Amino acid sequence: MDYFSHSTAIIDEGCSIGKGTKIWHFSHVMPNCKIGENCNIGQNVVISPEVILGNNVKVQNNVSIYTGVECEDDVFLGPSMVFTNVVNPRSAVVRRGQYSKTLVKKGASIGANATIVCGHDIGEYAFIGAGAVVTKEVLPYALVVGNPAKQIGWMSEYGHRLNFDENGQAVCEESQEKYEINDGCVTKL
Repeated sequence: MDYFSHSTAIIDEGCSIGKGTKIWHFSHVMPNCKIGENCNIGQNVVISPEVILGNNVKVQNNVSIYTGVECEDDVFLGPSMVFTNVVNPRSAVVRRGQYSKTLVKKGASIGANATIVCGHDIGEYAFIGAGAVVTKEVLPYALVVGNPAKQIGWMSEYGHRLNFDENGQAVCEESQEKYEINDGCVTKL
């Protein structure tokens, strides 16, 4: 094995797990999951069948990642955040096979205790604040907070607020990388 799994972790058959990945205490990786290289799966995490995680994905403790979710490279999933996969769940109605898809794009961060309602993609480097309830698509680099989540600003790839000048330009305070806003969309220059 090119990855580490704690003795209490359960990894079902048919999973692909990349080199350098670590799976910690009491976590369960269900059948046919694809987990990339250098991921960290915290304690008490459930990864449902056929979930896809890219490289360098960090999953904090007590996270549930349900079928239909795909996370690209460098995604951060904060403690106890959760995805849903059925819009209208009912205990007496079987909706297996009707799971909605959710794509979390490269570099996005989802804060502790946030909920991502299924079918709403999260853009590259978006930042979902702790406790937010996402009920619609989140744009790349957007900062959203609250219930329901509302966009209150923009974030750099290093996780700092971007303050755009009158020319639509901003500089990340840490990386000094430059960004531009045009027609409500942010791009890195």
